[in-house]
Amino acid sequence: MLVQSARSGCPINAAVEAFGDGWSLLVLRDVMFRSRRYFRELLAGSEEGIASNILADRLKRLVNAGLLTREDAGPGRRAAYSLTEAAIQLVPVFAQLGDWGVRHRPTTKRLRVRAELLAAGGPELWAEFMAELRTIHLGAPPPERDGPSVMERLAEAYAAAL
Repeated sequence: MLVQSARSGCPINAAVEAFGDGWSLLVLRDVMFRSRRYFRELLAGSEEGIASNILADRLKRLVNAGLLTREDAGPGRRAAYSLTEAAIQLVPVFAQLGDWGVRHRPTTKRLRVRAELLAAGGPELWAEFMAELRTIHLGAPPPERDGPSVMERLAEAYAAAL
């Protein structure tokens, strides 16, 4: 993993340089919340219509920044991308961005329902979701829970909004 140094020692600048452009945030969103882990899934499923060259660039940048890992798939096989611990710890940031977007920008019911669920669930739900992501992406043991997973609840809310 090649993590490049930032232009300054400012923590906000360092974060923005790692994941702050719009396409990088949307790629992370799709891996995190939509379980898209392969290039073609990310390309075909992009709500915003990301171009293949931009997607390839952002995946490379996110790997170099230590936010994604790329499985060495071998010849003729698809490479899967996984979130790193650093990316998983962005769940509260994404929840806050989504909540701000719902409150201050025009959105559609179908696309804001996940943000509303995360905002309503707060830090407890975010921690539960991060534990699930650690199982999926890092191979951690599955968390104990009663009822559906956060991923299942997000998917149900999205399906209900369709």
